[in-house]
Amino acid sequence: MRFEVVGNIRQIEAIATGGGIRILRYLRKQHGDGRWRKLKGVAEVRLPNGALRTVELHWYEAHGIGKRDMKIKRYLETP
Repeated sequence: MRFEVVGNIRQIEAIATGGGIRILRYLRKQHGDGRWRKLKGVAEVRLPNGALRTVELHWYEAHGIGKRDMKIKRYLETP
C-alpha cells in the first residue's frame, strides 16, 4: 500500500538493533552495510484515497542510508 507521511513522526522507539533484526541479511544485501535498527513511531499519513489517518509505523533505518521499508502496522483512530 502506498501512503505519504504528513508532518513529523513522533514517539519513536527502537524495537530491535543489529543481530536482533530478522531480515538483517536482506537489508545489507539490498541497501548496504550499516548499523541497522528497526523503529516504530506514530504519524499522520495520507492514504491513496486522500484520507488522513493517524497510524503506527514500523521501518528500518541505518546511519547514512536512511529510512527503508516503511509500513503501516495499525490505525490508531477510527475514521
